[in-house]
Amino acid sequence: MFRTLANAWKLEDLRKKMLFTLFIILIYRIGACMPVPFVNSSLFSYYLNSGASSSGSILGFLNVLSGNAFAQATLFALGVSPYITASIVIQLLTVAIPPLERWAKQGDEGRKKITALTRYVTMAISLLTSIGYYLYLKNSGALIEGCEGFFYAVVIVACYCAGSALVMWIAEKINDKGIGNGISIILFANIISRGAGLLDNLISTVKEGIEESHVGIAIGFVVFTIVLMLAMIWFIIFISDSERRIPVQYAKKVVGRKMYGGQNTNLPIKLNMTGVMPIIFANSIVTIPATLSMFFSPKPGTAWYNIVKFCSSTSWFYAVMTLILIVAFAYFYVAISFNPIEVAGNLQKNGGSVPGIRPGKATSDYISKVLSRITFIGALALAVIAVVPLIIQLVVGAIPVEFFRHLSFSELAFGGTSIIIVVGVILETVREIEGQMTMRHYKGFL
Repeated sequence: MFRTLANAWKLEDLRKKMLFTLFIILIYRIGACMPVPFVNSSLFSYYLNSGASSSGSILGFLNVLSGNAFAQATLFALGVSPYITASIVIQLLTVAIPPLERWAKQGDEGRKKITALTRYVTMAISLLTSIGYYLYLKNSGALIEGCEGFFYAVVIVACYCAGSALVMWIAEKINDKGIGNGISIILFANIISRGAGLLDNLISTVKEGIEESHVGIAIGFVVFTIVLMLAMIWFIIFISDSERRIPVQYAKKVVGRKMYGGQNTNLPIKLNMTGVMPIIFANSIVTIPATLSMFFSPKPGTAWYNIVKFCSSTSWFYAVMTLILIVAFAYFYVAISFNPIEVAGNLQKNGGSVPGIRPGKATSDYISKVLSRITFIGALALAVIAVVPLIIQLVVGAIPVEFFRHLSFSELAFGGTSIIIVVGVILETVREIEGQMTMRHYKGFL
């Protein structure tokens, strides 16, 4: 990877793209630190970190994706979440609505229409989210005293909508003139920006262990955390590069005096075809009770209080439901993004076939069978990455040592998701750089 980056830096046009991407990331991080008027960001940050992240709510997940800008109530507090949500909604509607499906098949002209529609949906979601965010700021007492009128509400909501639009523009600029996918690069920068806080937590853990005469336990916990992160990174790289290759043979045909076809190739099906999307969907569903509890505080002893406690990130139910939902959403996402019937039809039109399988329906059934098995294995791998930190949180929390009760596990609820995003973005960006370098050194292929 480092050799690829070094070689890419030597090419002037790639170097300009890399510098442009770094410059855009710098601008984004500056915007993520710009305060919004009439908001007491320090008070809201204390309120949110003491409740949302520790209970594993969707607000804590949004805070992770925004690089802590959500908790600080800055200009880019909404981050790329509205843009991601709009993109997912349009992608799902493209499968269900025929006009959108026709747009998707019209080439560049259709993609321009879908992009414009995605932007409109993004701004609509940003407006709704900004209003809800303002109401949450108001209810939590994070507004500066005397700034609770209609005019102040309009200014705050307009700032967050403008920040969301600017983030969308930044992501598209990275797509046009930079390296990598704009949304992925911004998510990567946000998660990496929280690395300093994670390091500070590890140092604080060691210091606290020394003060309470638990030096060995503290150092062991830190070492275990580092080893676990390295193991998860290796595992994510392994499943990202793994694929099932279905052999495909093309029949020979004679056109004039020349013979075409007759070659053997394969149809690769990646083990982790869905990426991090099933985890994002699963977290959005399983954190609903904890999120609702922040708006409707339950009283101890009531049925609502017991339900929230049972569904919190510190319970076994949370881990089990996360695993089940990840597997379910993995199948759902594959079903809308990969069509075995269409693939089998394309193979038949081009004279290709799977050895031992008849063309047409038999081929589509065989691809569906292989895809189902691969999806299940990939979903289990994703579930392991997402659930292992939760299990560690439960096990460590049950250890009857006073020292462990003071530790903060707010990062563990979404730790697996963060690592998948970071590793996935790095692999994706390196592959794109390698592809562009290959295009610029094509003499060997002539």
